[in-house]
Amino acid sequence: MNLEISLNNIATIAASKQAENQEFVLELKNLDSAWIDDQVFALNNTIEPLINCTDCGNCCNTLMINVEEEELNVAANFIDLSNTHFKEKYIEQGNSGRMILNTIPCNFLSNNKCTIYPARFGGCKEFPGLHLPNIKARLFTVMMHYDRCPIIFNVVENLKKIIN
Repeated sequence: MNLEISLNNIATIAASKQAENQEFVLELKNLDSAWIDDQVFALNNTIEPLINCTDCGNCCNTLMINVEEEELNVAANFIDLSNTHFKEKYIEQGNSGRMILNTIPCNFLSNNKCTIYPARFGGCKEFPGLHLPNIKARLFTVMMHYDRCPIIFNVVENLKKIIN
């Protein structure tokens, strides 16, 4: 299996495949959800171990990170800060009351490694989320990250080969 891991190549290829990907998403919506999940799980289980996220770190460099109250407590405790100080230093609160990290790239990224890895936030633990069921319900989000995550890019490209 040939994998594309260059972020520049992935971005270029993704830009050239926008129309193809829109058609592919429409095609996926007509297929059985359980079957698609099985294919994605198998591809993810093959591809994810071959890609070292710390060689990339693009998710941490480009994504907005949502933070739940309990996650904030765990992270603050991990770096030995009070919740109040942690919020003042690292959190921004939107009009809806949702908390997000106040910088992109993530404050806790250093040399493509998470400095709070054992206490990282739920969205970070879950990303890229190809191990989660019902991929059809999350196609918008998956494809939104297609151009920035080598794992997603390679899973999607190999899924296209299986389906076509």
